[in-house]
Amino acid sequence: MNMLMALLGGSAVLHGQTRGENWKRCGGNDPDRAIEACSALIQSGQDTGINLAKAFNYRGSAYLKKGDYDHAIQDSDQALRLNPNSDEAFYNRGRAYAHKGDDDRAIPDYDHALRVNPSLANAFHGRGAAYARKGDDDRAIPDYDQALRLNPSLANALYDRGLAYAHKGDSDHAIQDYDQALRLSPAFANAFYARGLAYAHKGDYDHSIQDYDQTLRINPGYADALVGRADAFQRKGNYDHAIQDYDQSLRPNPGFWDVFYGRGNAYAGKGDYDRAIQDYDRALQLKSNSAEVLVMRGLAHTRKGNYDGAIQDFDQGLRLKPNSAAAFYDRARAYAYEDDYGRAIRDYHDALRLTPGDADALYGRGLAFSRIGKHTLAIQDCDRTLQFNPTYAAALINRGVEYARRGDYDRAIEYYDQAIRLNAHLVDAYHDRGLAYARKGEYFRAMADHGHFLWLKFGILGITIRVCLLVLAVALGFVFKRFRKGLMRGQQY
Repeated sequence: MNMLMALLGGSAVLHGQTRGENWKRCGGNDPDRAIEACSALIQSGQDTGINLAKAFNYRGSAYLKKGDYDHAIQDSDQALRLNPNSDEAFYNRGRAYAHKGDDDRAIPDYDHALRVNPSLANAFHGRGAAYARKGDDDRAIPDYDQALRLNPSLANALYDRGLAYAHKGDSDHAIQDYDQALRLSPAFANAFYARGLAYAHKGDYDHSIQDYDQTLRINPGYADALVGRADAFQRKGNYDHAIQDYDQSLRPNPGFWDVFYGRGNAYAGKGDYDRAIQDYDRALQLKSNSAEVLVMRGLAHTRKGNYDGAIQDFDQGLRLKPNSAAAFYDRARAYAYEDDYGRAIRDYHDALRLTPGDADALYGRGLAFSRIGKHTLAIQDCDRTLQFNPTYAAALINRGVEYARRGDYDRAIEYYDQAIRLNAHLVDAYHDRGLAYARKGEYFRAMADHGHFLWLKFGILGITIRVCLLVLAVALGFVFKRFRKGLMRGQQY
């Protein structure tokens, strides 16, 4: 009897309400009044079969609106016992299971609803969302497509399809769907945020920031939008704005490890490695198994000249993520700074094993080979670096150095010329080309390059040094000339 009363609603028939008024309220938008009215109709005993199933359906929908998914499922069960072909009951029960996180039960209910009514757009949308939550975007997208063919004004379906495309790495299609969703629903904060993410994945940080701005205008407390905007500012090199946004997002949410990580990156970008390391420390307190944070902290230690501390972080990062090409590459550089070129070369080998086309790793290994006198291997790595990246100026300079070491100054100068054409502010290129000209006996060109070198390295002080050297050279030349004349006169007598 108690179970029957629970199914019937557990409340008395509403007194003073006509049957017509109860049906109107039962199918209305106010869930509390709908539950009362539907319960009254169910308990009245006046309805049977399809009509009684309809009352259970309406009440199940009201329970869904209130977030009472267990009662919604019970009412859908009752409706389906009375009417096994009720697309509404299957759809409602599918939604309730989906809200409870049980997509394996939700999908069959959407299937049943669509077999009964193949034009039920919301069921296609719901099933697509369930597939997406299970990570099956390839099955989700066709369901969203069908939902939108049946009802092109479903902004949520457009948004969800955009998310599915974004998960597949198709940012362009994702942005198109977010655009359409926002045309239908201009205050759709989640769509602005998602579009901002998609633009960020494309490297379009200006549009990304605009969308995060709009998200925050609609919802000022949208913490993810603050973090997203901070990340975009950081990518643009606007570290101060990035740090402001990270600070703001941390005030209500001090337990976000990734925010400390992002702010640490921004401080590192500013060259404030002490604060960067503090933030990486806090990120690791919250997530100790993050190889990514360990690698970035190792980089900060490298920049501070603490190579032992850096190597320890890279070691730990590689224990957590043994196939991290970045950790091998950065540890190689730390070893190279300590003049431990053997270990550096081994790490460059591992980095290149994981990413064979990494021009930076090829260049670094070539430089290490050069330092230990393996010049043939150094030249090979320089050449491979330039195959992958013909505009790699540092590799061009190093290639020039190797030719100069062989005494082939003309070929060396060709490589220095290429480097300077790419970047007219390369200090080393002017310095090394000046040496090559000097060894060829082209002293005026050598002096010109030396002047460029001093200007780029020391600015006004460099020009002053150059003038002083010229004056000294002229004075020494004059003294030497007088001394030589005097010597010659002495020989005549």
